[in-house]
Amino acid sequence: MRSPGLLCWLSLPLVSLLASCGPAPEVPAEAGVSTQEAALTELLANGGFNNGTTAPWWNNASTQSRVESNQWRVDVAANTANAWDAIVGQSGLTLVSGRAYTLAFTATATAAITARVTVQQDAAPYAATLTQSFTLDGTSRRFTFPFTSSLSTGVGQVTFQLGGRANAVTVRLDDVSLTTESGSPGSGPVAMTSGFYVDPDSNPAVWVRANGGDGRASRINASIASKPMARWFGNWSGDITQAVSSFVGAADAADKLPVLVAYNIPGRDCGSHSGGGAGSADAYRSWISAFAAGLGSRPAVVIIEPDAVAQLDCLPNDAERQTRLGLLRYASEQFRDRAPNTWAYLDGGNARWIGADTMAQRLESAGARNVRGFSLNVSNFYAAGESATYGNAVNAALSSRYGYTRQFVVDTSRNGNGSNGEWCNPAGRKLGTPSQTGGGAEMLLWVKVPGDSDGNCGIAPGTPAGQFSPDLANRLIDGT
Repeated sequence: MRSPGLLCWLSLPLVSLLASCGPAPEVPAEAGVSTQEAALTELLANGGFNNGTTAPWWNNASTQSRVESNQWRVDVAANTANAWDAIVGQSGLTLVSGRAYTLAFTATATAAITARVTVQQDAAPYAATLTQSFTLDGTSRRFTFPFTSSLSTGVGQVTFQLGGRANAVTVRLDDVSLTTESGSPGSGPVAMTSGFYVDPDSNPAVWVRANGGDGRASRINASIASKPMARWFGNWSGDITQAVSSFVGAADAADKLPVLVAYNIPGRDCGSHSGGGAGSADAYRSWISAFAAGLGSRPAVVIIEPDAVAQLDCLPNDAERQTRLGLLRYASEQFRDRAPNTWAYLDGGNARWIGADTMAQRLESAGARNVRGFSLNVSNFYAAGESATYGNAVNAALSSRYGYTRQFVVDTSRNGNGSNGEWCNPAGRKLGTPSQTGGGAEMLLWVKVPGDSDGNCGIAPGTPAGQFSPDLANRLIDGT
């Protein structure tokens, strides 16, 4: 949850521990294909431009298009007012709401420019499920943008919007790809359920029930307690298999998708406000295995150990860092093998904490290839757009180093006013977008429970971490 400065691990002898000070050699891919690396279906035609023609790609009057050296050359006219005034694309695509896709391409330009790529409807009002800016110059780069479609349409299109500048420029594109996992449309726990689960026993809901006469209760109920949010599980949860099974069982009975947080790593939160965790590595392995067993085959989303990857820096030596990474890999394997209808996400810190390339290396060592993806901004306040930009940068590094990308989710519980640079009960924060699919990430989720304290700090100096405060909740509603 906090954002200490990025440290250089000059003493680390192992590339698997991802030295922050420079690139690490590539880690060989594991043999076989994980359950998250299913066969992909390509939706675009002629993305490699190897047949001498640009068809079925189209262009408008401000773009001239041809194949040159097996690449798509697009000459962009000068003096275009808007990005979409110089546009190229491909239409006739079928998109399914709730289904995961990955758009990828290689690009370069004769001058430094910022362009935009969209996946959208090919008809007014041109509703978009992906809108992503990217920067080009003379260096060829590979861009990868995973997303979950918020649209169901048979008239989708991919567009590259290259206008909005005074000078002419030439852009070259190659290996343009839009893929989705093979299988039934909208596969996975999202498709198996009819919306997100509202926890009737969340801290806000319990407070509202117990304080019906409080003047704040009705607005806290309407704005927070009635919204879907995650339930956190740790060493306070008792029999973890039973606790998890009871929670996901109630959600399953309601045909809703539950969101759970596993938060019990040894040395949790570096001993700060949320310190604690399992007493040993063996105890954690038993706990996380029992957690996964409690899920079974029921649909669920799990956030794995907020801050555990980003806080590797605070551990005192290489041996403890190796141990933590090993425990996270074990957790990823347990969810992969024991919870087939769970989408699990390793926590990846936040947009201003660890550099994207370093985070990609750490996630690879922590087992990211075993799970659905990674989570961002948990218990923090950065805007969803900034988090999405960071998530895409992490994916670009994963693609470049290891040849794969992952979906990511963003915690939007308290980011309605963005961040003021503080992380522990800062003033002036506001509720963000309620849980949904899409929105620049695979899902936007309320992971942190709004109104639960970050610790004895900020505007709640007397409220311990994890304890609900109606004053905090009220201020999040008002943005004060």
